[in-house]
Amino acid sequence: MKYYLIAGEASGDLHGSNLMRELSKADPHASFRYFGGDLMQAEGGTLVRHYKEMAFMGIVNVVLHLRTIGRNLKICQNDLVEFHPDVVILIDYPGFNLRIAEFAKKQGIKVFYYISPKVWAWKENRIKTLKAFVDELFTILPFETDYFKKHGIDVHYVGNPLMDSVELFRQKALSKEEFLNNNFLDNRPIVALLSGSRKQEIKHTLPLMKKAAACYPEYQFVAAGVSSVDKKVYDHIIKGFPISVLYNQTYDLLNNAYAALVASGTATLETALFEVPQTVLYRVEGGRLVHFIMKKFFLKVKWASLPNLILNQEVLKEYIQNDLTFNNVKNELHRLLYEQEYRKNISADYARLKGMIGEPGTSRRAAQIMIRLLK
Repeated sequence: MKYYLIAGEASGDLHGSNLMRELSKADPHASFRYFGGDLMQAEGGTLVRHYKEMAFMGIVNVVLHLRTIGRNLKICQNDLVEFHPDVVILIDYPGFNLRIAEFAKKQGIKVFYYISPKVWAWKENRIKTLKAFVDELFTILPFETDYFKKHGIDVHYVGNPLMDSVELFRQKALSKEEFLNNNFLDNRPIVALLSGSRKQEIKHTLPLMKKAAACYPEYQFVAAGVSSVDKKVYDHIIKGFPISVLYNQTYDLLNNAYAALVASGTATLETALFEVPQTVLYRVEGGRLVHFIMKKFFLKVKWASLPNLILNQEVLKEYIQNDLTFNNVKNELHRLLYEQEYRKNISADYARLKGMIGEPGTSRRAAQIMIRLLK
């Protein structure tokens, strides 16, 4: 069968690559075209557009790049018509993918949405679009099943694909000694700095992470760099500070970290699965005005991080927008580093989290259900 996948950011590239691998195992005649990244490209098929040309974050940044977004939509639509797949598989990235869902449906192409849009957080009106243009919805967060059922949508809960990614990594992970030696790190405990996968996120979070790092010379601070962001962005921010940047080694870094400062997003759940105590940070363009508008009129949830949302309580401190200050981050980091009871409580919450998510095998389950539905 012919599959067309669309992922617009690094996490979608990861989940898309794992899904492609399982689809290929279950369907020996699988043919792929996709918007994605390096990980999906490693699985074969044809990369039409790389996500680094699509990852625009925040209201202001999206407005500034409307022409590029429109051009990417047109490229995708034309390519879909020419390839005419058996199914288009949309992976998160709702602003773009919901428009493609409508287009594909009108072309008579089946539409599967893998990793459903977070309509429970904001833009709940998108449920109407899901009902109208998506044939099958696949969810990865346990509370989503009941949420969508309330709105008259039956979903396939397949578990969380990060469980697969972490398990696969651990089967071939470097020892701590190998990791330290390969990256010229010393024996001080490591604090991981996960500042995001997009340039705008990094510019908003890494400078403050750097400032907090300067207060704790007894620890070594290591930033997770992503290859889709120009190395100069990192170099400019950390210039003059003893912070190492490791590119495309996020899981190795988390596997050896004592604590972490993490930009809100998929990385918060990954950090939890590696059982690393963390603090969650986030800021977008627009300052206090955007913060007020988002909180007052758009956001429908109490928390930003996935661990807090899944557990439905604040187990991790979140410093978002106006709350993202040096003093807040420094004080919370101190607790993560030195308060052992605080760390134990977080670890206990992580154990509950894993129990709620379920067993690994998400990508395999999703692929099998998809193929069964297509047949």
